[in-house]
Amino acid sequence: MSHSQRLLAQYRYLAVPCALFFALAVLALLRTPNLFSFSGLAGAVLVATPLILCTLALTPTVMAGRGTVDLSVGPLMGFINVTLIAWLTKSGVTHPIAIFGWAMLVGVLWQIGQALIIIHVRVAPIIVTLSSYLILTGVNLLIMQRAGGLAPDWMMSWGAGISLLSPVSFVLLGAIALWFLFWRSAFHTHLRLTGADERMAYTAGVKIETVRIGAHILSGVFVGLAAVSYTALISSGDPTQGSTYTLQAVTALVLGGASLAGGRGGAIGSILGALNMFLIANLLATFNFGTISGSATKLAFGLILIISLLVNVLAVSRVPAR
Repeated sequence: MSHSQRLLAQYRYLAVPCALFFALAVLALLRTPNLFSFSGLAGAVLVATPLILCTLALTPTVMAGRGTVDLSVGPLMGFINVTLIAWLTKSGVTHPIAIFGWAMLVGVLWQIGQALIIIHVRVAPIIVTLSSYLILTGVNLLIMQRAGGLAPDWMMSWGAGISLLSPVSFVLLGAIALWFLFWRSAFHTHLRLTGADERMAYTAGVKIETVRIGAHILSGVFVGLAAVSYTALISSGDPTQGSTYTLQAVTALVLGGASLAGGRGGAIGSILGALNMFLIANLLATFNFGTISGSATKLAFGLILIISLLVNVLAVSRVPAR
């Protein structure tokens, strides 16, 4: 098999997300042509970036296998958001290095804690991450009972959404560049091997535990960047809305073709999945559901998740055994 054929086989899971993206883009062009104006695209980048980064945060741990779907990414992003506003900004700590450093440090430390419990205490990943979801959801409300506060002065203009080359865009580009460096490293290969067949990876000399911890660390960095972009979007703190990103990010991940069983996934699929979610939400907003608009959106996301999982299962079942 040639190199091009191997690449085609490796990334064929992107065919459905790509086709769906173009179909949704055409529908969005017909329903909301203003979305494709300069200001519309600038606003879309601003709104979609937190979801894209949350989906990227899920990707490394899912690729590692064992069904490690991190349900805590939404509340963790919310925790970083409220602590940035209620603790750092309120105390006068507003320097960009401090803000970014705190966001990524908290994300990494929390993810390392989860990884150590999963690996050494041997608790199922779904139990650990669900517990984190519940704990962080409660802690966020203890720190900040309701939405409020103000982002640092230098961040207030980030949420204007008037330019494609906004600071939020550079945060997103920086995250993509980080993924590219990760993709070019041996660690990426080891991660894919671990997720695809843990026993074979161990036999080949891959340090399984180190790879899993590394996946969680990378996830923590992306959660931190997602929290900064989310703070820029709302220019304040909100203890509740971060949790809603968990369902959306998991749906976007599956919609991007990643396998929840591990070994398959990547930045391109995750970004496509998040963009598809954004376009679906945008299209749903063009219909008048009245007072049940929020419920209709959640119902649509739930149905999309179920359909995406079924498509994933069918795709895996059709892959011939090696």
